[in-house]
Amino acid sequence: MTTTVARLLADSLEAHDIDQIFCVPGESYVGLTSVLTERNSVRMIVCRHEGGAGFMAVADGRLRNRAGVCIVSRGPGLSNAMVSLHSAFHDATPMVMMIGQVERKDFGRLALQEQNYSKLLADITKSVIEVNEPEQASEAIARAFHVAESGTPGPVAVILPEDIFDEPTDAVLNLPRPRVVAGPRTQDLHRLADLLANAERPLILAGGALLADSLHDPAVYADLRRLSEAWVLPINPTHRRPQLFDAQHPNYGGYMGIRVPPALITEMKKADLIVALGERLSDTVSQSYSFPAAPQPQLPLVHIWPDPNEVGRVWRADLGMPCDPHEVVKALLSLPTPANAAKRRGWVDGLHKIHLSLLEKTWEPTTDGLNFAAVVCEVDKHLADDAVVTSDAGNFGSFLHRYIGFKPGQEFLSSVVGAMGSGMPMAVAATLRRPGRQVVAFMGDGGALMMGNEIATACQYGGNPIVIISDNSMYGTIGMHSYVRYPDRKFMQATRLTNPDFAAWARSFGAEGITIRNESDVAEGIARAFAVKTKPVVVHCLTSALQMSAWRRFENGGKLP
Repeated sequence: MTTTVARLLADSLEAHDIDQIFCVPGESYVGLTSVLTERNSVRMIVCRHEGGAGFMAVADGRLRNRAGVCIVSRGPGLSNAMVSLHSAFHDATPMVMMIGQVERKDFGRLALQEQNYSKLLADITKSVIEVNEPEQASEAIARAFHVAESGTPGPVAVILPEDIFDEPTDAVLNLPRPRVVAGPRTQDLHRLADLLANAERPLILAGGALLADSLHDPAVYADLRRLSEAWVLPINPTHRRPQLFDAQHPNYGGYMGIRVPPALITEMKKADLIVALGERLSDTVSQSYSFPAAPQPQLPLVHIWPDPNEVGRVWRADLGMPCDPHEVVKALLSLPTPANAAKRRGWVDGLHKIHLSLLEKTWEPTTDGLNFAAVVCEVDKHLADDAVVTSDAGNFGSFLHRYIGFKPGQEFLSSVVGAMGSGMPMAVAATLRRPGRQVVAFMGDGGALMMGNEIATACQYGGNPIVIISDNSMYGTIGMHSYVRYPDRKFMQATRLTNPDFAAWARSFGAEGITIRNESDVAEGIARAFAVKTKPVVVHCLTSALQMSAWRRFENGGKLP
């Protein structure tokens, strides 16, 4: 039966169970949005910035364990959205970005907003699929989702010329392609079992691929816990994946994030085996390629990741297993438990004891504003067991990872690669995907004014995130790096910020606004924020710049350089 490309694309999105798309409207794809709006089967979320739309798609995809979808217009629209592609690519998060293009008859003429997307996006997408023939439309969508969600997940761009949507086509609907899940080879599994049985001080780095599995299959949490208990193994969630293991479980061996505190990393470095279980491995997790050392690790390394191109790319692993990490966990559980597993009890207990000491709710007052620790610890008292927490990029995030003990059931969203501006749009996406759930966003004053305008999107669609803004009137992370690297040089002129009254800013959108200036006001202010249920609420916290992170202060007598 003859149809149009736009209607076939809509059929394809529906077939892939896409119920929500994020966009900033653009003339290059009105032929598609008019059909989607007419059908009303896919909700169009109109955003205020293409970067915000992209980050919402990234978050929505993580919450569903499938590729989230956004549509942006050509040229400037895509350029604005590229930060989200960069984040999805480095974070190994599936996303399909549909991008408008000039009419086909104008290709190569440098028409208005024309770009060569295959060149522009070559380094931040898994694939760029150009739909230049009507018969390719549905096939392109099916391929995009398959590539985005297979192997190392990531973003795929689908390029759609403006004049193609009304073209007739007899092409058949391409159905979703079944996911391919690779299990471990028998000989690899038994070698892994032997390595674990013989190890006295192993570390199990649980990472993003395991997190993706857990969102698809809740049994992942239970199986990982069972394995850690039966085999007496410490579980170490990796950078910005803190929810992968219950922080209070006695086998929680510490958070392997960026710049692990000395007390913990010193003990970790006594390990005699590292198993990267669903962890891609990066400079952040490996402490700047030092643990494990790259390219030749200083101790035995097992790398388990669902993509053979990634295993061995940077590190020489003693055992590489290009397969699904949950399949490995299930396979290990089917084997006999090592008879001598209890020998590791002291090692696991020692790591956990250090971890608990780092979680203690203690901090020192500051003279130039709130110690953000007081705010984060108070928020932690109110977090529901199924809360969704998002975090923008910045030093303020260190307070979350120091003071909040995440647990299975809670979800954490952030740009693992550290893209500023992600916190607000991810929170908005979470309120739309998890209606009725508690959603709390943490951000700094820098990121808040990058894509904080997406609070308007929350108001428009009935989202009600609680937004906690740490305002120390500077780009704090850059101030810290400046101070650490060049302690005798002035840097405030290059990092200082002039900020609005964020509470008044929130109220101008129709949200609630609360200001916290003193530590004595923290409990009341946070309680007020959590009592708001029907609209977004912004808590403006006037925080210390001297307390540059949860672990570090400026040490110059209380004066900023």
